[in-house]
Amino acid sequence: MTEKPPLDNNENGAWLSEAQSETQLTAGQGPDEVETCDTDRPAWDSKLQYVLAQVGFSVGLGNVWRFPYLCHQNGGGAFMLLYVFLLLFVGVPLFFMELAAGQSIRQGSIGVWKHISPKLAGIGYSSCIVCFYVALYYNVIIAWSLFYLGNSFQYPLPWEHCPIDVTTNDTVKECAGSSPTSYFWFRKALNITNSIKESGEFNPIMTGCLLAAWAIVSLAMIKGIKSSAKVMYFSSVFPYVVLFIFLIRGLMLDGAMEGITFMFYPKLEIWGNVQVWRQAATQVFFALGLGYGSVIAYSSYNPVHNNCHRDALMVSGINFMTSVLASLVVFVVLGFRAKNIALRCVAENLGLLSLMSSYESNQHLVGLGWPWINMTDPSSMSLAEYREWYSHYSSTMGPNITDCSLEEEMNKGVEGTGLAFIAFTEVMALFPASPFWSTLFFLMLLNLGLSTMFGTMQGILTPLMDNFSLLGRHRTLLTVASCALGFIIGLLFTQRSGNYFVTMFDDYSATLPLVIVVIFETISVAWVYGTDRFLDDIEVMLKWRPPVVYKYLWKYVCLLSMIGLLAASLLRMVFKRPTYTAWNQTTASEMTLEYPGWALGMIVMLIIFASLPVPIGYVYSTLKNHKACNTRSEEIGGQEMHRELYTKCSSTEQLDSHHRVPTEEEEAHPRTAFLPLGNEHYQLLSQQEEEEEDDDEQDTRI
Repeated sequence: MTEKPPLDNNENGAWLSEAQSETQLTAGQGPDEVETCDTDRPAWDSKLQYVLAQVGFSVGLGNVWRFPYLCHQNGGGAFMLLYVFLLLFVGVPLFFMELAAGQSIRQGSIGVWKHISPKLAGIGYSSCIVCFYVALYYNVIIAWSLFYLGNSFQYPLPWEHCPIDVTTNDTVKECAGSSPTSYFWFRKALNITNSIKESGEFNPIMTGCLLAAWAIVSLAMIKGIKSSAKVMYFSSVFPYVVLFIFLIRGLMLDGAMEGITFMFYPKLEIWGNVQVWRQAATQVFFALGLGYGSVIAYSSYNPVHNNCHRDALMVSGINFMTSVLASLVVFVVLGFRAKNIALRCVAENLGLLSLMSSYESNQHLVGLGWPWINMTDPSSMSLAEYREWYSHYSSTMGPNITDCSLEEEMNKGVEGTGLAFIAFTEVMALFPASPFWSTLFFLMLLNLGLSTMFGTMQGILTPLMDNFSLLGRHRTLLTVASCALGFIIGLLFTQRSGNYFVTMFDDYSATLPLVIVVIFETISVAWVYGTDRFLDDIEVMLKWRPPVVYKYLWKYVCLLSMIGLLAASLLRMVFKRPTYTAWNQTTASEMTLEYPGWALGMIVMLIIFASLPVPIGYVYSTLKNHKACNTRSEEIGGQEMHRELYTKCSSTEQLDSHHRVPTEEEEAHPRTAFLPLGNEHYQLLSQQEEEEEDDDEQDTRI
C-alpha cells in the first residue's frame, strides 16, 4: 500500500468520509486554539500525577510474579537481553503511538479510532470488553491480598505450622503431605475443589473480601482522575519503598548471592527457541498495558503540547527497571528458601546416617569417611562438603540417603499465586518479626493491584463517557454501576472452584483479543491514516519531529511482530490442548488437568466476544455509509432545477478559489487529521455562480 499524499481540507475518501473532523491539523488555527478545543475535559493537576498514573497502571503484579519466573525459566540474563531488544523495537514504538493518539484527539479508545474512521470504532469497543475481563479477575487477586493482609496481624502467622486434627490429635493429613503455606492457601483461603468440574459452594470470606475490593475501587474512581490521581501518590510509590526494603533485608540472608547468580547467569541457546520469543513478546505487550485503552485514556487528559515521546521512553524504562528490581528481590528470597531446604535435607540425611552408624562396624564407617562427619551437629557440615561426600559414597548408601542440591531447588520455578501466596509466605515465616514483613508484603501487592485496577477501569469508563453524552453526564452513577456489575459477575471466582476460572481468564480471555486489537491499531495509524501524517501531527504537538525510524517500525516491524505473536499463540492453542493446574486434596499435591469441553467452549466464546466488535463495527459503518449515499443520491435526483445552492467553505477562504473537482488520485487517498479545527461556514451562491456550477455539473457529470 502506498503512502497517502497530503490533500486539501475539503476532500473526502472511502475510509474517512464519515469522520467527524476532516481538516488538517495545521490549517487555520493557532496552537492556543488547539489546546482549548475541549475546555470542559478533566485534566491532570501536574505532570507528576500523570507519570505516577501511567507507571502505576503499567507496573503491576506481572512485574513481581511473572517477569522473574520467565527470567528463571528462560536463560536468566539471556532472556533479559531478548526482552530489552523487543521492548526497544516493538514495545516503545507502540506505547508512543497510543500516547500520541490519545493526547492529540483527547478521547478514549472508542473516540480515537472512530475519529480516524467510523469503520474502526470496533477497536475501542474490543478494548473496553477486554478491560472488563481483566478487571473481573484482577480484583479477585486484590481480594486475596486483603485476606492475607488481615491474617498477617497475628503471631505466629497462621501459615507457619500445620494445624492439629482434633479427632485424631495428629497433624492434618493434607498439611503433613504438603506444607503449612500450601495447606493454608488451598484449604483455608480458597477451600478449593479437586477440579473445575466441581463448582462447590461460595466461599463467604472471599466473597466479603471481593466486595471490599470493589468498594475501594469504586470510592477511588468515583470522581474520575481527580480522586484516583490522589490515591496514586501512595499506591504507585509505596511498592517501590517495600521492594527496596525487601532487597536490603534479602541481601543479608544466607543464599542471597546464589539466587542472584542463578538469575543473571546467561544461557544464550534459548534465543533459538521460538516459544521463548513468544513469551518475551507477550511479557513486553502486557507489561506496558498495550491495547487496553488505559494508556490512551490517561494521555487524553494531557495538554496537547505535552512531550509524549519523552513520557513513552521514561515510563517504559521505569517499567523495565521495576521488573529487574522485583526479580532481584524474588531471587534473593528464593535463594534463601532453596538454601534452607537444602540444609534441611542435609540435616535429615545426617540423622539417617547417625541411625545407621549404630548398626555398622567401625571398619565400614572408616571406609565411608564417617569419622570426618559430626553427625550430632548437622550445622557443622556445609552443603558443599556434604555434596562432595555424597558424590564419592552415594553408590554404597542405598536409596534412603539422597543428594541435597541448591540448584535443583532453584530450578523448581514458581510464578503467579504460587510465588506470592506460597513461596513468599513460607520465607516470611522464617523472618524475625514475621507479621511485620508479611503486612508489608501484602500491602505492596494490594497497592500494585489497585494502581493497575484504576487504569483498567479508566480504560472502560473514559471511552464510554466520551462516546455517550448521557453516560458522561452521570459519571458517578456509571462508576458505581460498573463496579456493582463487576462484583456480581465476579462471584464466579469466589466459589470453591473460582481459582480455576481466574487461571482461565488470565491465560486466555485477554491475550488473543488484545493482540488483535493492537494489530488493528497499528494498521489504522500506519496504513489507513498514514505514518507521515501521524508524524506531521506529532510534530505540531511536540514542536519537533520524531525520528523517521518510527515510520518503519510502525509499518513493518511492530505489525509483523504482532502478527507473528498472534500466529504463535493460535498455533500453541491448537496443537497443545489448554490445561490448568489443580489441587488434589487426597494426595496433597498439584496436578495438570485438561479443560473439559464446556470450559473450552467458554474460552472460545470469551475470545470471540472480545474480538467481534472489530468486524461488526466495520460492517455496520459500511452499511450505514452505503445507505446514506443512496439516500443522498435520491434527494439530489428529486430536487428542482431552480433550487438554492450552498457550498461549504472556511471563513478565511474566497468563494471562487476552492471550487474544483477532485482528481481520481485524490479521491483514492483521502486526507484527514486528528484534531478538529472549529466550525464550518456556509454562504449562499450568487445567481451567476449558480449557473456556472450547473455548467460544471453537466461537464463533469456530477
